Amino acid sequence: MNKPKVLVIGSNSFSGSNFVAEALRSGHTVWGVSRSSEPDAVFLPYRWPQNNSGQPLASTENFYFKAIDLNKNLSELLKLIDQVQPEIVVNFAAQGMVAESWLNPTHWYQTNLLAQVAFHDQLRKKAWLNKYVHVTTPEVYGNTADGWIKEHNHFSPSTPYAVSRTACDLHLLSFKKAYGFPVVFTRAANVYGPGQQLYRIIPRTLLSARSGKPMRLHGGGHSIRGFIHIHDVVRATLQLALEAEPGTTWHLSTRECHSIRAIVEKICALTGTDFEDFVEINEDRLGKDQSYLLDSSAMRQAHGWDDEISLSQGLEETLAWVDANLNTLKNLPWNYQHKP
Repeated sequence: MNKPKVLVIGSNSFSGSNFVAEALRSGHTVWGVSRSSEPDAVFLPYRWPQNNSGQPLASTENFYFKAIDLNKNLSELLKLIDQVQPEIVVNFAAQGMVAESWLNPTHWYQTNLLAQVAFHDQLRKKAWLNKYVHVTTPEVYGNTADGWIKEHNHFSPSTPYAVSRTACDLHLLSFKKAYGFPVVFTRAANVYGPGQQLYRIIPRTLLSARSGKPMRLHGGGHSIRGFIHIHDVVRATLQLALEAEPGTTWHLSTRECHSIRAIVEKICALTGTDFEDFVEINEDRLGKDQSYLLDSSAMRQAHGWDDEISLSQGLEETLAWVDANLNTLKNLPWNYQHKP
């Protein structure tokens, strides 16, 4: 029996590229779309000779990539979709940096809301579409300092990034009610692992430690997060793409939480780096939420999913990726590079 064809939007992203690898390993034919050409293979796990988590290789024989900008070339994307007729579309595309969303908020609303609405309004008319997975964010909830939260639609976003993602989620809910659009939402916190962009806290800290450069810790690192390995997330995402009922929302997270400072301290211990000499404390970013604590019991109970990779194992894997590619990573930009 042929497996459903999958089209991945934002396939160059950290989560998108790992999802491509997972879908290929599972025997799906996959089309990837991102606004830029494929980046250095160091950031594309489906092009690695082996997987750091001991997973089978992802053959690219059934992978097809095309650079299409959702903001500028919607007609080209729709033409591709009509040609492929994928049963499953998974969307990772978003302007994702929170702090920078204050600097150019219109760019975030354009990519995360307006372009998405235009796309969904055409996609809803495709009769062969069985499932549309929208990868959203826990930031729609705002601060979850009162404890672990279950899936709900009581949103309280606190940044332009979060507001743009919230508005898109509400728009998709309206399409589900009005048209029966087969949307499924996923929210994960906080994803990490080998191949992550270098400006994110874990790879940035590992790379700084290996390079002997100081690490800036915003607000002293007192905010609380859960950290979940990317492989556990993409396993769940593919399972939901195949099994979840349209209109449902699923949290993907571990049962543990750590402060950002504690993560940096763990990396210091792992790399033999002195925390006091290594870390510089900076002021916190505007609108930063104290915690994102997602209760993932629904996913565990309904779909039998569980997170398999511990934080210690995941940090060791990510360090191994940094060490194996240190010369390459040192010469790539470490800071977020904004593209309007």
